[in-house]
Amino acid sequence: MVPRKKTFTALLMATALAIGVPAALAKEPSAPPAQAQKAFDNKIIKKIRADNMYNHIAKLAAEPRVAGSEAEWKAVQYIEDKFSSYGYETEIQPFTFENYYAPKVFVTANEQTLSSNSFTYTPNGVVTADLVYAGLGRASDVEGMDMGGKVALVQRGEISFAEKVLNAAKAGASAVIIFNNESGVINGTLGEVNDNYVPAVALSQTDGEKLRSALAEGQTISVTVSVTDGRIVEETSHNVIAVKKPTQKNKATDKIVVVGAHHDSVPGAPGANDDASGVAASLELARVMANMPTDTEIRFVTFGAEELGLIGSYEYVDSLAQNERDRIVGMWQMDMVGSRDAGELVMFTVDGEKNIVTDLSASAGVRTGTPLTYGQEGRSDHVPFYEAGIPAALFIHNPVEPWYHTPDDSLDKISKEKLQETAEIVGAAVYHVARPDTPALERARVAPKPVDYEKIVGGLQ
Repeated sequence: MVPRKKTFTALLMATALAIGVPAALAKEPSAPPAQAQKAFDNKIIKKIRADNMYNHIAKLAAEPRVAGSEAEWKAVQYIEDKFSSYGYETEIQPFTFENYYAPKVFVTANEQTLSSNSFTYTPNGVVTADLVYAGLGRASDVEGMDMGGKVALVQRGEISFAEKVLNAAKAGASAVIIFNNESGVINGTLGEVNDNYVPAVALSQTDGEKLRSALAEGQTISVTVSVTDGRIVEETSHNVIAVKKPTQKNKATDKIVVVGAHHDSVPGAPGANDDASGVAASLELARVMANMPTDTEIRFVTFGAEELGLIGSYEYVDSLAQNERDRIVGMWQMDMVGSRDAGELVMFTVDGEKNIVTDLSASAGVRTGTPLTYGQEGRSDHVPFYEAGIPAALFIHNPVEPWYHTPDDSLDKISKEKLQETAEIVGAAVYHVARPDTPALERARVAPKPVDYEKIVGGLQ
């Protein structure tokens, strides 16, 4: 994590002065006529074509684009080719990561098979032994217990899955079964590889409670826990970077704006909305801005391995020299911006506070006819930028669609209207920074105006 060199207020003021953006973007002025409100952005929004974005999504969402897969590499090549065709300087930035492939698991209790799931990073192993109940698996729960060679039954809650497994293993358990404390399945992780783990599996609340009740009645239960074929493989993913240098070199501001999206998807999901939609909007804005006069550098970046923990965006930010970080005015992240079945477009920041990205975008939203709200949420590629001291925001429709991260995240669920809406707002806000006529235009009747915009309660739903 890179510490901020300036306070947030100082950074906002300094950036606003440097690029001619009004610093007091929280006051509601008298609104100009609707036609005048939109006139400033006509250079951008008149050129945006939802059909282009839809066609990009159709190409990208033909199959899942799991990080490190051949399908993801094909998407990377497609994206780079499009950026290059628009005249951008492009780079494909490779990086390696450890990918975990889930094991096959099964559990039997007194020879009856129970439905079970694995935990990410659980070691392989096959154990048959008597079952013993260990409460929540806290250190105090297992203190004094002799679990030598036995299987620990542990309830979910209070401490992490990893701590439960390590505490039981330290007490001598040869395997751990963790059952849910609510209805539904557990899709959990142990967080990282650890040589002190023993095989761990998850059970439903119903099955776990039955086992606990039987043990409380004094029954002896022999269980078999089988975890096989899990593995960790070092793989390669890529970021795609496209750069537009200032066209007005004699008036260049030495500032940078970044527009981002992630091109990978989860296994089994075509990822039409998550996040081929954001990539498609980035490609369309790159096309629109390719020949626009600018005095600020624009970088379009699509990130790999976002679904595995924002790996690509961390790699990209880590690759930036400090002077590059200091030059970045703001980062606009578009993630899941095209689903017909999601809610309204919301801007999320990591700390839940307004910044220059949300200010400019809220103003653009009023001008283009989509007033915006903001809230607090991480979970996307704006996080590494925020941690590096760069103003950043996530643009996403909230609540998300019902088929988020499922095979039903497909092209037929995409709304061209929502794609157009997001691209217009982000495009207008970014061009507000990058256009060369900022000081003169701000004195004009059609100048962009600051607006009030409200904070929503709660994060992404």
